[in-house]
Amino acid sequence: MLRRLSQDRLGWSVSFLLFVLVLYPLLAVIIQVLLPGVFFGHWGLGELNLLLEIFHRPLWQKSLENSVVLASGTTVLATLLGGTFAMIRATWQFPTAKLLDAAVWVLLIMPSFILAQGWIMFSASGGLAVHLLGWTWITKAVFQPAGLIVVMTLSKFPLAYLSVRSAMEWKVEQLSEAARLNGASPFRVWRTIQAPLLLPAILAGAALVFMDTIGDFGLPASIAAIYRFPTLPYSIYSALYTSPIRFDMAGVLSFYLVVLIGLAMLLQFYALRRSRFDFLSARAVPAKPKSAGRFTWPLTLINLIFLSIVIGVPIGSNLILSFMKTQAGGIRPDNLTLEHYRSLFRGGSELLVGLERSLTIALIAAALGLLIGLMVAYVLSYSGFRFKRGIEVLSLVTLAVPGVVLGIGYIFVWNQRWLDQIGLLLYGKPAILVLAAIAGAIPVITRVLIGAMAKVPGNLLHAAQLNGDTWLGRMRRVLVPLIRRALLSAGLAAFGSSVFDLAVNSILFPPNFITFPISVNKAFEDMRFGYASAATILGGSLVVLIILLLEILLRRKEVNHDPT
Repeated sequence: MLRRLSQDRLGWSVSFLLFVLVLYPLLAVIIQVLLPGVFFGHWGLGELNLLLEIFHRPLWQKSLENSVVLASGTTVLATLLGGTFAMIRATWQFPTAKLLDAAVWVLLIMPSFILAQGWIMFSASGGLAVHLLGWTWITKAVFQPAGLIVVMTLSKFPLAYLSVRSAMEWKVEQLSEAARLNGASPFRVWRTIQAPLLLPAILAGAALVFMDTIGDFGLPASIAAIYRFPTLPYSIYSALYTSPIRFDMAGVLSFYLVVLIGLAMLLQFYALRRSRFDFLSARAVPAKPKSAGRFTWPLTLINLIFLSIVIGVPIGSNLILSFMKTQAGGIRPDNLTLEHYRSLFRGGSELLVGLERSLTIALIAAALGLLIGLMVAYVLSYSGFRFKRGIEVLSLVTLAVPGVVLGIGYIFVWNQRWLDQIGLLLYGKPAILVLAAIAGAIPVITRVLIGAMAKVPGNLLHAAQLNGDTWLGRMRRVLVPLIRRALLSAGLAAFGSSVFDLAVNSILFPPNFITFPISVNKAFEDMRFGYASAATILGGSLVVLIILLLEILLRRKEVNHDPT
């Protein structure tokens, strides 16, 4: 009975935290459409026909169309690209294969607005491709809907790649062998056996790509200075930062964005339920890539060309421009300079102040998010809480909530007059950025920790409880030491993503409180490409250095405590 009460208290605590951090702001966006002004003290039913205005107002309609086209096109191409490379990587051995894995993680961690800025500096009319390579055609090719779909595809394909690659970790070779013995060709074996077995992973990857693309704020925010391509996330941001503030527009567009993401999740759940294949058995063995034979060097060449595009263009453009006086000057000794880096360290540098603030917010968010994520993962993995299925669904929903929707929801929730009377009027204060960063970190942390806890038997925790240990004691002495590396990985992933979160920072940053992503994006919008590139390289390098140092320190600590 005591154990049941303890589990219920923990379950309800986790539910309350997730409700406040994620579900309530998400519901606030929908409530604002139905009851406009309710969060600001004005009661009254809204006009539901306002939802239909999206089909009559040109900007609203164009934003919806652009988002659907961009997300749909990217989903198809990124799923094909990521799935193909994942199958090649899992099937054959070839040089530089590990570089492909590393590139996938770099693209997954790197914020989309930095990748988009790199592509813009490469493809713009005065960009590197024109001045260094003479490719005058590339500007028109990139700055059109089809070109933006390709750019987004090259940034989002890692989601499909990882989904398919994980599904190919194990194989049951007897299925393919039986088909070959019956005269099936290699292609028919793939089409009739391997492809259907991979269908759930392919659909899951496609859903992730769609949800991440349609909620992406970085690409439209970056290209706004070069090419007008309004999307739902960017139009929501514009509605909040125009005069007068258009809460009606922000609420309606957020509503449609949530509906589209919800439909994607429902389609994913339905497809996975209809196409479930439990094929692993005792005969399953780890999949090991085979020698590619005569295809070794063609695959190596294709991989190098591919990596030079997906990594070399966005990141290489930032690196090159950070050392150039002007783009038109080309790579010549008289056009190389360190002035952009020196300007970052001059007295009163806005960027360094913003970087310090972003690092502080990210550290606090990672620490608190790790604590909450540990509680969520524990409830989902070990407790008998009767509503834990709802917690699981909510933790999955948080993965799909775009930063702009979360940001506008936080405005509605934390900008109410009555909160000022109890000291919780957080809008316009740095604390709201911390809360939003925690909300964004929890789903990533939870997914990582659930995977690690799956390997730890619950009997160990139950035995400690029978011996009178408290919940905190069981966490500190039993569970945490066994999942220490997963805790580090989850915390570092949350830290890195929080530093570069442009969407939430753009919507919620307090007056005169510039953060790092805001500072970099502002420099880019002002056409200070060299300065923005230097800031990107400096900030990214510093974050990577912090992550590496923390990993090294933990590894040494584990070695020192190794009983062997």
